[in-house]
Amino acid sequence: MRPDPEPRGGLHPLLAARFSPRRFDPAGRVDDRALHLLLEAARWAPSAGNSQPWGFFTARPGEPGHARVVPHLAPSAARWAVDAGLLVVALTRRHVDGSEVVYSEFADYDLGQAVAHMTVQAQAMGLAAHQFRAFDLEGLTEELAPSPGWAVVSMVALGRAAGAPPVTRDRRGVAELLAAPWSPAE
Repeated sequence: MRPDPEPRGGLHPLLAARFSPRRFDPAGRVDDRALHLLLEAARWAPSAGNSQPWGFFTARPGEPGHARVVPHLAPSAARWAVDAGLLVVALTRRHVDGSEVVYSEFADYDLGQAVAHMTVQAQAMGLAAHQFRAFDLEGLTEELAPSPGWAVVSMVALGRAAGAPPVTRDRRGVAELLAAPWSPAE
């Protein structure tokens, strides 16, 4: 990827300023009110048929949940994620109870919407968010033992970023988003 040469003028400032920090300030706590607002933002995300197939396991430093999650982080994520004020394990409901009946064929997409809402809310609150999948999926799933039909998908580290945001960010250009990953019509 290359730095996006296209101006971000007109893009909402919350979106234009968003970045995924590689370092968090360990003093940047996420209090109960902030946690509630982050979850409230996720709650209001759209979903197919209003199925809301998402759930979250939250873990703040010093809380028992944090000690359950941290050992499952990959070394690449553990270097920075442990200092975040909040780790959120994102789960989706793919099946009805323990069956193979699909709860929502859009469950993963809808979970992504909920996490996106959470990250924009975090930005509005002066917090940064870094979504990641650098963890032992099997180990974390075994540790948390989600209810039947539920699956761990990803994690989000939230808190106060340490250091300045990057001056430039590598993003594909808008024209590339429209470049067909499919065969053009003849």
